[in-house]
Amino acid sequence: MTTVSAPEVSASDLPFMAAFPTPELGQWRAAVDKVLKGGDFEKRLVSRSADGLRIEPLYPAAAPLARQLRGETGRWRVTARLDHPDPAHARDLALADLEGGADALALSFAGAPAARGYGLQADDVAALDRALDGVMLELIRLRIDPLPQGPEKALLLAQLVAERRLAPARTQIDFGLDPIGSFAASGAAPHSWNACGRQLAETIRQLQRQGFRGPFVTVDLRPCHEAGASEAQELGIAMATAIAYLRLLEAEGFSLAEARDALSFLMVADTDEFLTIAKFRAARLLWARIQEACGLAPSSMVLHAETAWRSLTRRDPWVNMLRATVATFSAGIGGADSLTVLPFTAALGLPDAFARRVARNTQLVLLEESHLAKVADPAAGSGGFEALTEALCEQGWAAMQALERQAQSGLPGVVAALASGALQAQLEEAWQRRAQAIATRREPITGTSEYPNLQEGAVTLLDAAPAGNAPATDNPLALPSRRLAEPFEALRAKAEACPGGRPGVFLATLGPVADFTARAGFARNLFEAGGIAAPVGDGFAAGDGTDSAALVSAFTASGARLACLCGTDAAYAAEGAEVARALRQAGADIWLAGRPGESEAGLREAGVSEFIYAGCDAVAVLERALSIAQPT
Repeated sequence: MTTVSAPEVSASDLPFMAAFPTPELGQWRAAVDKVLKGGDFEKRLVSRSADGLRIEPLYPAAAPLARQLRGETGRWRVTARLDHPDPAHARDLALADLEGGADALALSFAGAPAARGYGLQADDVAALDRALDGVMLELIRLRIDPLPQGPEKALLLAQLVAERRLAPARTQIDFGLDPIGSFAASGAAPHSWNACGRQLAETIRQLQRQGFRGPFVTVDLRPCHEAGASEAQELGIAMATAIAYLRLLEAEGFSLAEARDALSFLMVADTDEFLTIAKFRAARLLWARIQEACGLAPSSMVLHAETAWRSLTRRDPWVNMLRATVATFSAGIGGADSLTVLPFTAALGLPDAFARRVARNTQLVLLEESHLAKVADPAAGSGGFEALTEALCEQGWAAMQALERQAQSGLPGVVAALASGALQAQLEEAWQRRAQAIATRREPITGTSEYPNLQEGAVTLLDAAPAGNAPATDNPLALPSRRLAEPFEALRAKAEACPGGRPGVFLATLGPVADFTARAGFARNLFEAGGIAAPVGDGFAAGDGTDSAALVSAFTASGARLACLCGTDAAYAAEGAEVARALRQAGADIWLAGRPGESEAGLREAGVSEFIYAGCDAVAVLERALSIAQPT
């Protein structure tokens, strides 16, 4: 077991530091206040996570928290997905990944929630053998994505190992059994928790009798993350689920040590670098604490990671490469044992070899060129990361305890919370808070809600039909799988489906270019996030003012129905009402970019019906804009 503790550094190790005076926090704060010029420090520089954790702009150095690290020193496992429905095509893609640097495969069978409607169709050992033909199973790590038919698929893979005459003890297979995760994803509760335990225990014993070492059970957090879980909620659910499995297996005759060693965890690496790193570090601390509470000497958590499905976008999907890079960096720094990077086109369909290569190379570049795995715990001693890790430990532990208190009628807390719908309600509340932040663009999505690209380049996908047996989603207890970009993507699709072509808005710019550029850029960015074209011209300047006749003439020629005034506050006060009246007489529905301030009454009287500004509900605004702007 590898642990990290605080390094001892003496003044003699850093002799050059004596040349620099030691700054004090008060000096820094005085310099910041000078820059803020009376601005509110809390509002400008202090932010909060989805769990309400306070995130400071500056932290002092901290002593590293002693904790377990990766079970294997060195690099994490680079995992590729085996998810093509056709076994032969799945094999070709997998071999290309392995030859290109991957050293692990995630078997995503048809019916697995993570297969997204696709998935390997292999119901017998012959089909599975074709999919893994040429793959040396004893040299790589295999992980089965959890699915309702988990026991059958686990035994199918074991049968293939036997038919290839391989020693099971020499393989590294995570069998992915996860009845709680399957319940969460499908909403279909097991008929009997005791019967579920018996089936799980019998499957594990059958695999152990053949010589497999596991892990056998996966605590899969992806369904909860896609339903809206915050970092602390994800940690709480992870620990409560693990405790439920420990109790279940202990009741079936396993020792606590055997039950512990049967478990692995699969957590999500998201695009928030700081919170993802802290979450992964906190997970190891929490798991060690639970082992100690069970009277066990803590051993390293088996921690798999996958980049976030909910952060992927269908629009300008090339930006997904950047999101994957941040998530990969975060999972690597946070200490994941293996990582699956979702290809940048995954939200559009089945990724081709190019998208898979980019996903694979995202990890390889960080491993081989950035040497990201050369240091056991790069975040150790960082005040910010240590503080966030400790805070997430506290909130994650509290979330776990809250779930444990919901145990009733023989059901463990997390299962009872799912069966009653209480956990779904908590995740929905968290999702709605985040959805509001997305709608108001407090959490911007590059390429979707900010800096949209109406001329985005096309991507290629594999020509493969969905497997046709995706998990049902009409069960009210099923956790919904959602992506954050979906509301804006729906607006874009609606705009592109307009019978007369893409709708447009006329940006009625006031004054010289230098005056209107900021607000015209803001307005264009907003409207194009909803698929509404908003071209910006050179303007209609007449001296320091506006040639309203030329502006109205250009509006009429544009064929647009919606016009948006763009200028400075001074321009709005001086000529906004006059231009608005002229546009209204020309038949325009008139909006204005910016807050109206004291001019609101006059502008509304002149015909301005809507004001768009930073922090407005962009989704609601764009819905109204589409209803006006689309051609009749």
